[in-house]
Amino acid sequence: MSASIIAHVDLDAFYASVEIRDDPSLAGRPVVVGGQSNRSVVAAASYEARKYGVHSALPMVRARKLCPELVVITPRIGHYAAESERFFAILGRYSPLVEGLSLDEAFVDLTGTECLFGAPDATVRRLRQDVMDELSLACSAGISSVKFVSKIASDLAKPNGQLQIVREGILAFLHPLPVGRLWGVGQKREQELHALGINTIGDVARMDLATLTRRLGGEAARHLHALANGQDDRPVVPDREAKSMGAEETFESDISDPELMALYLLEQAERVAARLRRSGLVATGITLKYKLADFTLVTRQRTIAATSDGGALHRAAVDLLAANRPPRPIRLIGLSAHKIGPPPARTLFDNDERGGKTDRLNAALDGIRQKHGSHALQRAGLLQLDRGAPEQRPAGYVAPPRPSKN
Repeated sequence: MSASIIAHVDLDAFYASVEIRDDPSLAGRPVVVGGQSNRSVVAAASYEARKYGVHSALPMVRARKLCPELVVITPRIGHYAAESERFFAILGRYSPLVEGLSLDEAFVDLTGTECLFGAPDATVRRLRQDVMDELSLACSAGISSVKFVSKIASDLAKPNGQLQIVREGILAFLHPLPVGRLWGVGQKREQELHALGINTIGDVARMDLATLTRRLGGEAARHLHALANGQDDRPVVPDREAKSMGAEETFESDISDPELMALYLLEQAERVAARLRRSGLVATGITLKYKLADFTLVTRQRTIAATSDGGALHRAAVDLLAANRPPRPIRLIGLSAHKIGPPPARTLFDNDERGGKTDRLNAALDGIRQKHGSHALQRAGLLQLDRGAPEQRPAGYVAPPRPSKN
């Protein structure tokens, strides 16, 4: 049996690149995507911003100090999700085995596709060109017979490059790399390994497993030792279903008004429901979460009838909020739909006229919003968010455009 051929394909600075593509005046400028508030964090940073030390997950207040000229763009999650679907459609042309890791990256199993597309390196180059031609977005890729090696190779190929590691060259590629490149080695583990004199992946590979086990514990030692020796037999798992879809907001100032909380839950429910419908999925569970001013996090869940309707998600979330009212002001509120899957099959005995009408109404609303923009139609109650005091709006909240009077 021939060795596996696994590519890891990753869109470069995805959110920021989409914004720069859509607004060419941003080209060459340090751009980040994230909330406008100092409480926010950077969701994505362009390569121009990274030159200043700005990166994802960095607090926005710190990012602005590092780069005073920083351009901060409010996220458009729905738009990024739509572009992600186009990206995954391109990947699917080259293999039915595509394992998504996030909106902007995936493993693609190209084993056995040589007779269709040619050598793996040329195939991936063609795939990346398709992404550029159709989406005007750059992506990087790594190719090897091992998943985690492909992932490391794509990281090293950024931006807009690709790197293939042949099977015989895996150890020579891995061993000089810093130990922090291994999956499962975070900052704390990396410091622990450095204290043991382990600085490179090769150091892990050369260490006796029994010695490593005494220092790290059995499971961690076996995991890291196997990876350091290029052993990772996990297959590419296609069609990995999302476990949940959610939305949340952090507020500029803590809020305590239950009606205002319910309004934000309504806006979030509408967003989550739209994502479910775009994916052809329904949820049978919902989670409410809120964070108190002292950062205490509270979550509550309940089972619901299968739905992709924002009204149904909102009613369930509000019921949870009423039964679990925050004892003090909150700084964050959010909801997520879980237990996600395809809609249940209908039978001859089903007579859900109301549900059918709701589905048809949502389909019509989705069509209008797709054609005229996400704010072309919205629930009347959400207009109050636009009129509310600025300090009661979420960090980074941008009011929808008002209809023209012409």
